[in-house]
Amino acid sequence: MKIVVTIIGQDKVGIIAMVSNVLAKYNVNIVNIDQSIVDNFFNMVMLADMSQATINLKELNLMLKDKGVEMGLDIKVQHEDIFNAMHNI
Repeated sequence: MKIVVTIIGQDKVGIIAMVSNVLAKYNVNIVNIDQSIVDNFFNMVMLADMSQATINLKELNLMLKDKGVEMGLDIKVQHEDIFNAMHNI
């Protein structure tokens, strides 16, 4: 199963490191990253593969959301199909 992780907030050191460390800890493979920083505003969309994961989607979403709050970021994790459906209007 593929997932989409979106991260939005003020740019700061350690955002990508934090997310990638959590994903690595639970054997979630990063497939692609697209990020931009405009006027110190960080925006990233990450595609990852959970086929070998040792955590479920709901738990991962809650964990990254909480870690995002600690860093002042909005982090969401969605199944790829839901993300695609939301953006195909």
